[in-house]
Amino acid sequence: MTPAVPDRADLIQVGHVHTAYGIKGWVWVMSRTEPIANIFSYAPWYLERAGVLSEVRLAGQRPQGKGLVAQFAGCDDRNAADSWLGATIWVPRSALPTLEEDEYYWSELIDMQVITEQGLLLGQVHAMMETGANDVIVVRACEGSVDREERLLPWLPGRVVRFVDRVNRRITVDWQPDY
Repeated sequence: MTPAVPDRADLIQVGHVHTAYGIKGWVWVMSRTEPIANIFSYAPWYLERAGVLSEVRLAGQRPQGKGLVAQFAGCDDRNAADSWLGATIWVPRSALPTLEEDEYYWSELIDMQVITEQGLLLGQVHAMMETGANDVIVVRACEGSVDREERLLPWLPGRVVRFVDRVNRRITVDWQPDY
């Protein structure tokens, strides 16, 4: 019997499978955790391919050079490893440390709509970037947005970022489309 996969709302994306490593079923793992090796602290892992989530168990994991490699149980050769390429890695939200109300995991912000205080849709969060001075929201235009531009907005809570609505997946910003 296949174990039940949790509802997507109860999961959080922590990385993806990049490429195969060697011939014994290992894969390169791209982590979105900080530090990157923390990805191995969270379990269970659910891998998503073509919209389908599958629970996997780690048979091995380790740092490799400047990155990370892992092997999944039952994944014993290069062909099996290749079948996971590009898979997104999800873990239960409950496996992660609890955040304060005004703190967010970057992955939960991805695909949220970004609207101005006047109600204009600027687009959706495509990515987050560290810049040193402050984090930056990469906003890409989407259907219904005011234009087709990609925007970089500073993540400045209280100043630029006015409100994050987790339920409706929307970020309200103090930003004008002509900035």
